[in-house]
Amino acid sequence: MEVDYFGLEGFRPEAVPSPCFVVDKAAIRKNLAILDSIQKTSGARILLAQKGFSMFSLYPMISQTLKGVCASGVYEAKLGREAFGKEVHTYSPAFVPEQFETILELSDHVVFNSFSQWARFRSSCLSFEGRVSCGIRVNPEVSTAAVRLYDPSAPGSRLGVTAAEFRPELLDGIEGLHFHALCEQNADDLERVLKGFHHSFGTWAGRMRWINFGGGHHITRNDYDRALLCRLIEECSDRYGVDVYLEPGEAVALNSGVLVATVLDIIQNDGRIALLDTSAATHMPDVLEMPYRPEIAGAGKQGEKRYTYRLGGSSCLAGDVIGTYSFDTPLEPGSRLVFGDMAHYSMVKTTTFNGVPLPAIATYDSATGTLEVVKQFGFEDFRERLS
Repeated sequence: MEVDYFGLEGFRPEAVPSPCFVVDKAAIRKNLAILDSIQKTSGARILLAQKGFSMFSLYPMISQTLKGVCASGVYEAKLGREAFGKEVHTYSPAFVPEQFETILELSDHVVFNSFSQWARFRSSCLSFEGRVSCGIRVNPEVSTAAVRLYDPSAPGSRLGVTAAEFRPELLDGIEGLHFHALCEQNADDLERVLKGFHHSFGTWAGRMRWINFGGGHHITRNDYDRALLCRLIEECSDRYGVDVYLEPGEAVALNSGVLVATVLDIIQNDGRIALLDTSAATHMPDVLEMPYRPEIAGAGKQGEKRYTYRLGGSSCLAGDVIGTYSFDTPLEPGSRLVFGDMAHYSMVKTTTFNGVPLPAIATYDSATGTLEVVKQFGFEDFRERLS
């Protein structure tokens, strides 16, 4: 029976090293076409959030559509400036003073998390010879995210200025307001957040040149309400006379990549356990942090198919367990497994904990059948992180 590898038509898992992230260029192009339609319809400027997807070998393709990147610090800003070549928007909860001059040199927009940070760096920004537009991140205090770990508006959040802490007397030199309150959500949640934003910060939004809606918008998901998103963008732009930016990372790479892994051993302990050459702890940490159960091509839920296995990772962490799955045929050492939707976040969050090797990175084009192994990692990548 032919297995559907999450839309990678003609893909052969045995053709790549294991473990290996494989990103489908055709799927990226499809996502970019959707994002471009949002830009053209609404007038918004969409940036790539590099914290969600930083596969810079694809930046030349992505930069043909998106307007730039957003960065969370000096390294992402440098990567965006060198590899993407368009706008760079940099935000950090707190900037390191020794790095700030470099941040200014690399950035088009710099967003501050507090008015105390703005006061500290204001003179550097205003005296900088280049043209940098400065903004303040605000917290609309509208909590919509399902998982508190990923909720920037949760009570006690360190991210953004609340209405009670807003300092309008310090706005001189500030040209934009930024908020980020969503995580894998639809436009109806954005509408709720915007109501809070208008209520708390609308008085000052009209003094701005731009407003940044941040990330967490699942724009390329099939059920996403794109018409509502465009209406909300247009209403905000018209209401305040501003440019509107969005910073999705996940939407750029949603459903575009897989992680190929190999079964190393089968053991028994209260059921069958398959040990893999990949790891939830080091290769897909959101499985443990979110937590969630990734899909595997051809697999079912526990007991759904004839052979059930708990899948364990290759680190020594006792909880390095990916989940329980069932299969039509028995697994054995050498069996290849293909995990779905692994291009975003998993790739940027990998670690070499326990000396577990990093997965290789490859591209595949389901439109042409072209496969290229872009990068493989070795001992030096592990060694150079240590001392």
